[in-house]
Amino acid sequence: MEQNLVIGIDVGGQTTKCGVVDARGTVLAQTVIRSDSYTTVEPYIEELAAALKKIITDAGAEGQIRGIGVGAPNANYYTGEVENAVNLSWGRAGSIPFAKMLTEAMGGIPVTLTNDANAAAYGELLAGAGKGCKDFVAVTLGTGVGSGIILDGKILTGSNFAGGEIGHSYIIAGGEKCSCGNCGCWEAYASASALKRQTAEAMKAHPESVMWKIAGSLEGVDGRTAFDAMRKNDEAGKEVVDNYIRYVSIGIVNVINIFQPEFVCIGGGICNEKETLLAPIREFVDAHDYNRNPKVRTKICTAILGNDAGIIGAAGLFKLA
Repeated sequence: MEQNLVIGIDVGGQTTKCGVVDARGTVLAQTVIRSDSYTTVEPYIEELAAALKKIITDAGAEGQIRGIGVGAPNANYYTGEVENAVNLSWGRAGSIPFAKMLTEAMGGIPVTLTNDANAAAYGELLAGAGKGCKDFVAVTLGTGVGSGIILDGKILTGSNFAGGEIGHSYIIAGGEKCSCGNCGCWEAYASASALKRQTAEAMKAHPESVMWKIAGSLEGVDGRTAFDAMRKNDEAGKEVVDNYIRYVSIGIVNVINIFQPEFVCIGGGICNEKETLLAPIREFVDAHDYNRNPKVRTKICTAILGNDAGIIGAAGLFKLA
């Protein structure tokens, strides 16, 4: 039987999304498991393998899988390891031989790894917002801030496959503590986790805010809380949103000034806000980026593949391996 299908896996801080992908980039079957239910990797791999075997059956793809591509935080393509992934509950204890472990759990199917943000960027390049581009940057606002950088049609990896960690560039010296251990990283201000922290802090300072009614409690805060409050003309909610968008915009300006891509694509659940998020980012960029040539401007858009970007990108990367 011809092996013309690939599995793509997108490992995030909270969930792992998996799909069987054909040569056209169509996801034939998919599923989601929790990433954050484990403190060690072994039981996570066991659950992941069981989930993969089920979607192979669901897609009628037994015997047709020629490889598994994985996008994961701090994944090293050359070694097949996940290295000191602070945003993964099971990934903080040094280097994990992820590819080897998953290959063994899947009966010998070869596994290729890349950084999760690289996978999402590659997915958008193949079939989404960056299709047809040569220079393209995808930024994901999630548990952390991930970025995948495509230059001249190729993923920028750096000498140690750790290039492109824009989320850990400094925007405020001595600022908020980041999950990486440093202070003042872009991720500490622009991730969805940071937005929830900023919202909770504003709620504590403003007991009259409608955010309390929307969230119910501090534990009920999510990435929509401040935006929903702003739409109800809540001043505290509006302040949270304005500050958060400014932090995101500062990082986007840095990305554009360094790489001058054709497109910057922003992904993550926050992007469901669409133009409420994008319009003020574009306004900030127009006022603060270095290249003011009106004929050639970087376009800023949201990811269009949604949860499938990382799956398609990881699968596509395997096909190039």
